[in-house]
Amino acid sequence: MAFIKNIFDRNFLEYASYVIKDRAIPDLEDGLKPVQRRILHTLFEKDDGKFHKVANITGECMKYHPHGDASIGPALVVLANKEYFIDRQGNFGNVYTGDEASAPRYIECRCSALSKDIFYNPKLTTYVDSYDGRNREPLLFPAKIPVILVMGAEGIAVGMSTKILPHNIIEVLEAEKNCLAGKKFELYPDFPTGGLVDVSDYRDGNGKVLVRAKLDTSDPKRIVIRELPYGSTTESIIASIENAAKAGRIKLFSINDFTSEKVEIEIKLARGIYSQETVDALFAFTECEQSISVNLLVIKDGLPEVMTVTDVIKHHAKQLVKILTRELELEKKDLLDKVHLRTLERIFIEERIYKNIEKMRTAESVEKAVIDGFKPFMKEVGPRGVSSEDVDHLLKIPIRRISLFDINRAHKEMEEILARIKEINGLLKNIVAYAIGCLDTIIANIIASEDYNKGARRTKVGAFEKIDVKEVVKKDIELKYDSKTGYVGTAVAGKVEAECSSFDRILVIRNNGFWSVCDLPEKSFVGPDAWWIGVADKEELSKIIFTIIYKEAETGYACIKRCIIDGWIMNKDYSLVPEGAKVLHIDTRPKFAFNIHYVPKPRLRSLKESFKVTDYNVRGLKAGGVRLAPKEAKSVEV
Repeated sequence: MAFIKNIFDRNFLEYASYVIKDRAIPDLEDGLKPVQRRILHTLFEKDDGKFHKVANITGECMKYHPHGDASIGPALVVLANKEYFIDRQGNFGNVYTGDEASAPRYIECRCSALSKDIFYNPKLTTYVDSYDGRNREPLLFPAKIPVILVMGAEGIAVGMSTKILPHNIIEVLEAEKNCLAGKKFELYPDFPTGGLVDVSDYRDGNGKVLVRAKLDTSDPKRIVIRELPYGSTTESIIASIENAAKAGRIKLFSINDFTSEKVEIEIKLARGIYSQETVDALFAFTECEQSISVNLLVIKDGLPEVMTVTDVIKHHAKQLVKILTRELELEKKDLLDKVHLRTLERIFIEERIYKNIEKMRTAESVEKAVIDGFKPFMKEVGPRGVSSEDVDHLLKIPIRRISLFDINRAHKEMEEILARIKEINGLLKNIVAYAIGCLDTIIANIIASEDYNKGARRTKVGAFEKIDVKEVVKKDIELKYDSKTGYVGTAVAGKVEAECSSFDRILVIRNNGFWSVCDLPEKSFVGPDAWWIGVADKEELSKIIFTIIYKEAETGYACIKRCIIDGWIMNKDYSLVPEGAKVLHIDTRPKFAFNIHYVPKPRLRSLKESFKVTDYNVRGLKAGGVRLAPKEAKSVEV
């Protein structure tokens, strides 16, 4: 059994690690999940400037993704609908209505210019074997911007989940610029569906936000939803409004959906109902307002880690500097190699070193002749000298190129290369300023592109007034009680005890001192002659002092208890008096006097005694009562 348990434990840990790292949680470095990374890698490989069928890309991507086309196709559509990294052609669905995309054989895509600028750099990308060992795929892309904040992400793994909201790409890049410049920055979510957002509890990416639809209430008899809250579609919004109308929360005449390129849901109100008084009900009882909890969990250095928006920006600011430094150093190395080879080519042709190999008969003698020919010019060649690879390169120069060699042109090209090397050296010394300039270039390209809506913010940030559901609902339900039959509820024929709403809870104090709180019933038995029936509102009950006068079970002595009912468990019976005690009177007035009548006994001169409730302190709900007198009580006169 221990052996089997160890197998299960090991396999479960491997499965959990795989789901967390390779499926559900995006990586901090490039902001992508593995399937998204493989899709972009496939698009980069197939890129020829033309659109490709999504079905073809899905098939090609299966070389890298072991889970088949069922996960690749939908992931590609979602990634394309983010608008930044994949250009679309055809029906990719509608983010407003929730309509699905056309079949993969009908729609087309290609990698966008922005995606190539942000992700694509084979020289800096680490590649690993694919799952079957036949191909190579990127381990991570060297992303130049915090893609995870631009796109957002959502995923559920084993024992953990992530929920990252999308942000405005221009604001993200400006925040990264400010971070590089040592300035303060602040980022808030921005949603593709627009709407309104309250970020007072956002907590830098690990709190929650309130999102609302944008409502047009200019017509007093009609409300038009112009923008949707994040996470909702026109279909789900309409369904929630219809459900609220069926439950009596909202009174409307009709609801129509005219959404096409823009959201337009028309709500016509019932007779006598006006738009301003309906807005709060829409926010309280429908998807027009929603609370979204966020959790910025990412894979960092191979391990899951909860970060903040600020942490992500700071990490990517450092990452951008590293990427640009490596790019410049690689370019500089390539240029130095080019300078070396151009110098060798010039000397090789100008000094006619190639003439030295005409009489040579072996490869070794040819190589030696070339190297010996360069010995008088080693000061020009530099410390790198002439290697076997250099000789091989020189011997491959075509005769036509040697005969047409232009000294002036070669000199000009050399000057341009040396000027670029000097420029790179300057950029490396001022790498932070260069990084800020690169971000400015990306921002300018986005603003100039019509595909990205010029990077304008779509969601308006603001503070919402808190809506109390109980205040929105009208108290138009009568709670009745029949003291003879002992039934209470909305369907009982009896005395009206309170005006309630469907959200109210009911407090009942029975004649034996037991009390309980329950939801508003249609018909429920509580017993005849109940002492008190009303709405269980903690705020209102905190202002009411209950005075209970009772007599003890064993002695019959009269006692008084004053308390406030301030807490309870639903549908649980509590007692205001000790077990077996008989309740003589319950009152809620703050001040009153009462008389206790005693049972006649020998030597008992006075059979009545007066008291004032203000002479006794308010005590805890569970505390015992205070004995009024060591005499057996008969009745109470208030």
